[in-house]
Amino acid sequence: MNVLFLTPWYPSEADAMAGLFVQKHVEAVRAQGVDVRVISSLGWRDTWRQWRALRREGWMPDVVQLNVIQKQGLLALWLKKHYKIPYIIIEHWSGYLPDNGQFMRLSAAKQRFAKHVCANAESVLAVSTPLLLAMQACGIQAKQWGTIDNVVDDFFFAKHPKSSNAKEKKVLLHVSCFDERAKNITSLLLAVKLLSYRRKDFELVLVGTGLDYQRIHDYADSLGLLENHVVRFTGELTPEEVAQYMHQSDALVLSSRYETYGVVLAEAAAAGVPILSTPVGIAEEIADIIVPQEVVQNKSGRFAEFIETVLWKTDLPPQNVSLSKRFSAESIGKKLKAIYDSCLHRDI
Repeated sequence: MNVLFLTPWYPSEADAMAGLFVQKHVEAVRAQGVDVRVISSLGWRDTWRQWRALRREGWMPDVVQLNVIQKQGLLALWLKKHYKIPYIIIEHWSGYLPDNGQFMRLSAAKQRFAKHVCANAESVLAVSTPLLLAMQACGIQAKQWGTIDNVVDDFFFAKHPKSSNAKEKKVLLHVSCFDERAKNITSLLLAVKLLSYRRKDFELVLVGTGLDYQRIHDYADSLGLLENHVVRFTGELTPEEVAQYMHQSDALVLSSRYETYGVVLAEAAAAGVPILSTPVGIAEEIADIIVPQEVVQNKSGRFAEFIETVLWKTDLPPQNVSLSKRFSAESIGKKLKAIYDSCLHRDI
């Protein structure tokens, strides 16, 4: 089977992290014996140039996987019309979510185009149920809806039980891109400040960097959290280093206003780390404790109590090992191949 991935985001020398989630899908599918080619481009001319290069090689896809509707949906439609090649869509974009709202701010013509591309796909797969529902609320229609997970690297999966040795401090971990509008880290810091008045036996480790890194760092400093060693910033880490922090942590916290998926949630589940999260992305499927958005935003004292519960409560249910396996490359690769197979047996 030949599958063509169309994506504007893909790792390169200029940015090794861009579209990493797409690359992991590619690798998962290739491991199932599928011949995958990737056209990665932000512009129509370059997309067409890469397509013509594939044709000169004599290569033709059986199925197309479209990852961004607006950027390369035109090629997917053209291939279906001229060669009757079916395509599926995997959607990651947060623009459909009501807290983001970008889709509804698009021009009427762009909205119509997106709806047309989705209506002609064999399947539209969102990376989470909340994203799927948000797409439908925006008026998107599809022949068949579904969800698909992102792949979690093997080194995140817990191979050994956590040490039972008592530690001087519990470690609460937060991993994100430091985008305050989406991640709401300042609300997390305020709750941690309130908790620090009652307890001194914990620390919050903030992993990552991004647009609002300095703003968040300065806010933590203004609260006295750095001076008192309640909060520690690591900066950007490699995925392997993030996995090491997860294996050494007592809980993961996500305070986001919105997420399409929340890959750190999947990574924490694979690592066997208790999860405290707002009801975003896949959180309601896998988190140990869900904290309402209203609490995170407006009731810092109550949020602090949730944090205390996830760090010190001993009767949390054990992590569901079978659930974590759903994020493996093998599991997701098999699921995608089955979807491609079903496309080839439909009358399009």
